[in-house]
Amino acid sequence: MTTLYRTTIASIRPAEPARRPLSRRAAIVLSATAALWGLSAGAAQAAEGQLRIAQQYGIVYLLLNVAQDQQLIEKHGKAQGVDIKVDFLQFSGGPAVNDALLSGNVDIAGAGVAPLFTLWDRTRGRQNVRGVASLGNFPYYLVSNNPKVKSIVDFSEQDRIATPAVGVSVQSRVLQYASAKLWGDKDYQRLDKLQVALPHPDAAAAIVKGGTEVSAHFGNPPYQELELAGNPNSRIVLNSYDVLGGPASSTVLYTTEKFRHESPKTYRAFVDALAESAQFIQAQPEKAVDIFIKANNSKVDRELLLKIVKNPQVQFTIQPQNTVGLGQFLQRVGVIKNRPEAVKDYFFDDARVISGS
Repeated sequence: MTTLYRTTIASIRPAEPARRPLSRRAAIVLSATAALWGLSAGAAQAAEGQLRIAQQYGIVYLLLNVAQDQQLIEKHGKAQGVDIKVDFLQFSGGPAVNDALLSGNVDIAGAGVAPLFTLWDRTRGRQNVRGVASLGNFPYYLVSNNPKVKSIVDFSEQDRIATPAVGVSVQSRVLQYASAKLWGDKDYQRLDKLQVALPHPDAAAAIVKGGTEVSAHFGNPPYQELELAGNPNSRIVLNSYDVLGGPASSTVLYTTEKFRHESPKTYRAFVDALAESAQFIQAQPEKAVDIFIKANNSKVDRELLLKIVKNPQVQFTIQPQNTVGLGQFLQRVGVIKNRPEAVKDYFFDDARVISGS
């Protein structure tokens, strides 16, 4: 392990970003938490000019970090003739994000494409949840620190695989997809019993430290890179690109038909801001990394983050890629009822988005 990538366990867990005055942000978080327990299921959707965005951990949310830092949503809102008040909320796991969206406590959900497929399927004819945009293409690695594990066939009853949400997160669904390809659709859940739910920072800390029951983690950047650099026994067991057929949009943004219909200017400003964020990162990767560090109070080595952003396999684009196959797999094994045939089936109509795959 080189000095460049040496990190501490504490540095993997990001400090809480200082984004809004605590009282305002705390009120929103408490409201969202109440919704998860059914205490405010009747909460009203936000009106035009208000935008509450749910995001999770990792550099896969860099488009949102840049949009926030550069106030791009507000900028494009003014171009649409509306002053937009933006709030960002931090969650861990797609189920919590989905609950907050359906309860009306957030307007835009940021989570894996698998949770999107779940909501798209279950809300058809009601809330009609669809995708807004991709957050870019990132390879997700299943990393293990068990020297005996070279591929997913080597996992035993003694191994535990950390994922954000067992059986429903995009990482868990990709692992099911890989299992189905290896052992057949009837055994797609073969590795579910080995999974445990952990936030990415905690799972990464366990892999780097070693000696815990968690011997593998299906994560995202930068946690997977920290695991590979921080423990000499760590290795890539599975790459999501190999399962999904190439560069793929594992993390996406989605919302309800109601929000898009009632807040068209806010919606348009948000998508325009994301497109500009993607251009910003492509043109100024070093500044984008500095924004990520600032937004997340990140202690991760700057050069490691820059290496991730400049990785040729990483593409910052709002157009989803290689998502249809996962949706069709989920329908084939009965996880969802409706079979997606094209991106336009589960993303809202935008020429920059629905031409994806």
